[in-house]
Amino acid sequence: MHFNIANILSWRSLSLILDVLIIWFLVYHLVVLIRGTKAVQLAKGIVLIFAVRIIAGILQLHTTTWLIDQIVSWSVVGIIIIFQPEIRRGLEHLGRLPIFGEREDSQRDESLKFIDELDKSIQYMSKRRIGALITIQQETGLDDYIETGIKLNAHVTGELLINIFIPNTPLHDGAVIIDKDHKIAVAAAYLPLSDSSMIPKRLGTRHRAAVGISEVTDAITIVVSEETGGVTITRNGRLLLDMTREEYLKYLTAQLVPKQHKNEKWYQKIVRKIWKWGADR
Repeated sequence: MHFNIANILSWRSLSLILDVLIIWFLVYHLVVLIRGTKAVQLAKGIVLIFAVRIIAGILQLHTTTWLIDQIVSWSVVGIIIIFQPEIRRGLEHLGRLPIFGEREDSQRDESLKFIDELDKSIQYMSKRRIGALITIQQETGLDDYIETGIKLNAHVTGELLINIFIPNTPLHDGAVIIDKDHKIAVAAAYLPLSDSSMIPKRLGTRHRAAVGISEVTDAITIVVSEETGGVTITRNGRLLLDMTREEYLKYLTAQLVPKQHKNEKWYQKIVRKIWKWGADR
């Protein structure tokens, strides 16, 4: 028998490999999708039923085999009903795949939503003069400072930020650090204080900490003054004092929202618009 590489690379062999890879991909993403949900226990039950069916077939338990076959024959409808939330979530995830610039648009939408949540919290705290210190990671890592805080790993919402900085609560003293994925990594973190003589004497510890972190990293830090309610942003040693809402929104948008590329082909625009049609309806 002669070894022939053409037999290995035949379409039948390649289709078999492709078939296995597709099934592996689907099973893997199904496991990721249902992990941490109540569907995990249901999936274990289904696996147990199939295991019993195999054993019953081997032992020639005809009544048990017939009963399980009846259950399995109706299982497709049952799975659709039971796993309806997970199936819907999976289809929504599939619809957000990065096709024809969809990923870039998605990043822009996420960044704009992130800024909107920041604005919601800043406006609330500024009007009520609730002191706040929020540091947003950029390219430079903030692991040394993250280690000093209380881990949260939570999505950024205006309500959560407001609750963190409410006076006399366990997390209000210190800084919130938001990582590059726009998640709140920690609260009550300690930042280095600046010794700069350029900082006005009237400014307190929060502002010195904001300038301090901006001197050693490229992070953007937002300060809400407890005394005046003024909003200050620091970055790269710069101190932008008492910014209006329009000013800080313009600054954050310029720094955090990805720029749109102008070199998209006409057919890509058409396909992208068709793909996105109805997404926001």
